[in-house]
Amino acid sequence: MLNDNSGEVRGAADTAKIEKDSRIAVLLFPALILLGGLCGMLLPQAFLGFAGWINPLLMVIMFCMGLTLTLPDFSLVVKNPLPVLGGVVAQFVVMPTMGWLVAKLLHLDPALAAGLILVGCAPGGTASNVVSYLARGNVALSVAMTSVSTLIAPALTPFLALWLAGQYMPVDAGSMAVSVVQIVLIPVILGLVLRMLLNRWVLKVTGVLPWISVIAITFVVTIIVAGSAQAILTAGLLVLVAVILHNGLGLLLGYGVGVLMRVPEDARRTMAIEVGMQNSGLAGGLAKQYFTPEAALPAAVFSVWHNLSGALVAAYWRRKKAQKVEI
Repeated sequence: MLNDNSGEVRGAADTAKIEKDSRIAVLLFPALILLGGLCGMLLPQAFLGFAGWINPLLMVIMFCMGLTLTLPDFSLVVKNPLPVLGGVVAQFVVMPTMGWLVAKLLHLDPALAAGLILVGCAPGGTASNVVSYLARGNVALSVAMTSVSTLIAPALTPFLALWLAGQYMPVDAGSMAVSVVQIVLIPVILGLVLRMLLNRWVLKVTGVLPWISVIAITFVVTIIVAGSAQAILTAGLLVLVAVILHNGLGLLLGYGVGVLMRVPEDARRTMAIEVGMQNSGLAGGLAKQYFTPEAALPAAVFSVWHNLSGALVAAYWRRKKAQKVEI
């Protein structure tokens, strides 16, 4: 009986620690990214020489994501594919369309419009799983949606960018697809394979992986902002309005898709978060590589804002119990 009780105590302590670490992460991530953005804005010359680091840093982030995945994470796709596939379809329909619509509504110049649309064409954000957990969402669904959207991004992101952003700027979809494979697919698969082969070792460093990722994405945002510092002075407020609208519509319509699909409340929350939060670091890197430094500005602003809005949404939903049902 003593062992049973001590096991329960240890389990409760572990759960409390995980929750505390998650809260710290979701609050500290946007603060660090905001700090990085300010450094890039105030000291642009100090970071312009690091432009070539963007893609390698994104690969580090994707590799860390791969290390956190296991094959059972994809089991939900097989057991009950409808919520996962419905959410992923919403991800690649809602966000690209809303990016195009907001760009039209605000009459953004071609570079900013293309950059905003590219953010919408990116897969789900890497912080969405933690936000879903804090919002009392369905974490298994969140992991499945992030994983699937990331793995199919090499095909869908360039195609959607060509279709929608191509109205504003030339898009080399073939080269962009190769870049997404190199930046996203290969590192994620390598991380997943390494996790399978060296699971015990990887588990020892799992707690460090989110912090490696956030440091990397902070540096990416800093470099992107440094390259767009002049554009921020002239169009920063307009871009912020565009990003808030884009992210807000994604959260709202993602939840609405869950309502239409009649999934439980915890799954609706997850769909909202997964659709509304984008891999804006990837979008920023692609925009800088294939468009202009100004086109990367919406992604840099989105990186800060969607973490802030995610934290606020999670805090609100955490106060409200969600119907939790296995799907």
